[in-house]
Amino acid sequence: MAVAPPRPKDLALNALRAFEAAARLGGFAAAAVELGVSPGAITSHIKALEAALGAPLFVRTPRGVVPTPLGARAASGFTDAFDGLAQAVQALRADAAPQVVHIATLPAIAQLWLSPRLPGLRVVAPEISVSITALEAPPNLKRAPYDLCLFYADKGGASLCDDVIFPVCTPGVAAALRHPADLATVPCLGDSAWGEDWAIWSAVAMPGGLPVRGPVYSLYALAVEEALNGAGVAIGHEALVARHLTSGALVAPFDLAVTLPRALRLWSARPARPRGAVDRVVQFLRGR
Repeated sequence: MAVAPPRPKDLALNALRAFEAAARLGGFAAAAVELGVSPGAITSHIKALEAALGAPLFVRTPRGVVPTPLGARAASGFTDAFDGLAQAVQALRADAAPQVVHIATLPAIAQLWLSPRLPGLRVVAPEISVSITALEAPPNLKRAPYDLCLFYADKGGASLCDDVIFPVCTPGVAAALRHPADLATVPCLGDSAWGEDWAIWSAVAMPGGLPVRGPVYSLYALAVEEALNGAGVAIGHEALVARHLTSGALVAPFDLAVTLPRALRLWSARPARPRGAVDRVVQFLRGR
């Protein structure tokens, strides 16, 4: 009679993902953000994995977690393995849907820069479908299912344009503004993402800076929309307000702009196939 011993139980893939991410990123909370789960889920996965192994992978401290020597030795191998798996998945997606391009970008860039260009892309490449996901920070393209990242950054990828900032408002609001000091008489619209922009520009416009006050919006596009509504003056990022300046809906009341140490950049995790969908989208966006 043949003996068929029970097959050893595999370690749970989700638990291994949680371990690798927590070790690489230095904490359960950061791993939870990357994997799109709760910190409690990461904790549960790690506990289950440690129970299955019969050995601890992290040391819990008041300041967070630190990999044990066992965890530290194992982490790099899992990082390489999951990077390889992610690349294989991305290649499979690209082969299965070669005319679909997934772009991750900031909400403001998606609304004010990228979306207005999509009609032109559809004219020259109607067979390409572009999917856009708005994120507050660039994803790890080795793991995330995106073909391209479009963000303001100080390095990497293709630079599309500098990030130049200056106040913008409607012509009616601008009529009352002669000097930067006049901004004290009108609402200065801000946003939580780029809250330092007013301070950066005013420090150049006036020695000692200019105290500006006004409502703050959670989205930059809302601040621009309120500027279009005549609610006050917003800081314009040149690439994002260019079409409103061209139409005359917004104007720059002062002849003073500040170039930030970053640019609007487009990059991918792997080289695009020449004349493939991703390459055609990149070339189109670089030329616009």
